[in-house]
Amino acid sequence: MIKQKIQNKEKKMRILFNDSVDEDVKTWILPIFADNKFGTDAEELDKKSNGLIRKAVDSSTFEGKFKEKLELRTVSGTGLDNIILIGIGSKSELDSNKAEEVGSLIEKTLNELRIEDAAVFLNGVRDFGDNIADGAYLYSHRFDKYRTKQSDKDKPSLDELSFVCKNSKDVEEKFDILKKIAGGVFFARDLTAEPPNVLYPESYAKRVKEMFKGTKAKVEILSEKKMMKLGMGSLLGVGQGSAKDSQLVVVNYQGNPDKSEKPVALVGKGITFDTGGISLKPPAGMDMMKWDMGGSAAVIGAMKAIVDRGAKANVVCVLALAENMPSSNAQRPGDIVTSMSGQTIEVLNTDAEGRLVLADAMTYVQKFHDPKIIIDAATLTGAILVALGHEYGGLFSNNNVLANQLVKSGEAVKDRLWQMPMCTAWDKQVDSEIADMKNIGGKYAGSATAAAFLERFVENDTPWAHLDIAGMAWSDTEKPVSRKGATGYGVRLLNKFIEDNFEG
Repeated sequence: MIKQKIQNKEKKMRILFNDSVDEDVKTWILPIFADNKFGTDAEELDKKSNGLIRKAVDSSTFEGKFKEKLELRTVSGTGLDNIILIGIGSKSELDSNKAEEVGSLIEKTLNELRIEDAAVFLNGVRDFGDNIADGAYLYSHRFDKYRTKQSDKDKPSLDELSFVCKNSKDVEEKFDILKKIAGGVFFARDLTAEPPNVLYPESYAKRVKEMFKGTKAKVEILSEKKMMKLGMGSLLGVGQGSAKDSQLVVVNYQGNPDKSEKPVALVGKGITFDTGGISLKPPAGMDMMKWDMGGSAAVIGAMKAIVDRGAKANVVCVLALAENMPSSNAQRPGDIVTSMSGQTIEVLNTDAEGRLVLADAMTYVQKFHDPKIIIDAATLTGAILVALGHEYGGLFSNNNVLANQLVKSGEAVKDRLWQMPMCTAWDKQVDSEIADMKNIGGKYAGSATAAAFLERFVENDTPWAHLDIAGMAWSDTEKPVSRKGATGYGVRLLNKFIEDNFEG
């Protein structure tokens, strides 16, 4: 492959916390409650302007409704260029997620106005100050590394965003934890957005190894030769048509003081490009199949957040990486492969490949790490979009306690999940007449039959959950704290799940 030299460097916004505002900062942001238009910060600034700010507010339609804005330019008597009031709604209804949306709105507004630095006053919303900063930080992430001819108006203008309140150090310390979690989100977004000629199984594996260098996590990379010795015919069959070797990446982190505590296993589908194989996809939209590794990005992004913040939990993460290509050596519809579990699979559709790589990854983690819980994440089926669109990830599980925990954690960070049913009828649909099972079910309930297939690789009734995130890993529209493109969905969900249930 020809190595490409990318000269463009992405601009990063700095976030600062201060007890007082720097006199050189000429743009002030004031979050305003709907049930109290003028909080402490606004009252003080209004006095400085001899009441002109209150007069401007009173003569406008601004009411402090959630995400409502009022922009005042060159306010007389203040020495400022801009004063921007941001509505945050009713005080009783403000929560961490709404605060994040306020933060993302602030970042977006400042860049639209081409402002380079600004101060946000937090005294009235101090309890949610870290969330407002986190929202701005999450929304500031861009994937511009391949854009070499951006116009100035397309480049972000905002260099520095200061958050001002009394005892700001306390808010900064809380934000520092959120910033580490956001780092996991950014890692997932960057991986998902990379083009497939840059991110393929081997380069992906190397990037993971580099990311965790110097941390308490141990990284092991299994080559095709090692996987062949382990009998991972299901995973290897998917990648056999590609010139790129498949990889299995294992990241093991022991943060629990009790090292003997069984880990939580996170397993991710990492198809770095999916043509469908011999069951070739139609050309329209095939370019987007670079994000068919979104499940692996979610779990490795969560792993980065877990490791970076020093979570007191034992977690093992397994990435099943392959490229699904058509060639003279590609897997054919009708082939039968033997999985690492020993179960045989009749491959009737080579485009139902995600479940094949996950099957061997799930067997591997059970054999070598004996987890107490398994959670897999995958951009697995188009059928889940028919059911849930782009608002929820699909959740299938053999354990309702686990399912409820995941739904609760997802709701807390707005990485929402909806539990889907499982039943024996769908399991029967993946029975094969000439092998132990086939890799597709009937015409309907495609997400459910895929989950039924995966459940056959869960051993000893281990609590297991399957997250079908095909509608969530990528978005063609802006989300509350992310731009168009890779969302990083699943990172905060899985991090929150570990925090809520395995760190005491």
